[in-house]
Amino acid sequence: MPFINVKMTPGPTAEQKAEFIKRVTALAAEVLGKNPATTHVVMEEVPAESWGIAGETVAARKKRGA
Repeated sequence: MPFINVKMTPGPTAEQKAEFIKRVTALAAEVLGKNPATTHVVMEEVPAESWGIAGETVAARKKRGA
């Protein structure tokens, strides 16, 4: 029973999330031979102010266009 946890900043629509989950599940089946019926995919949204890259928040990076 694979458990795939994806963390990202908010932004994707419900439709994009559904498509992502569908494709990740299919990929696990194709590449790893995992049963799609028992594959769990969880998408966690982390606020941009709570995510840091290279010493600064994602919110600050987005604000300056990085």
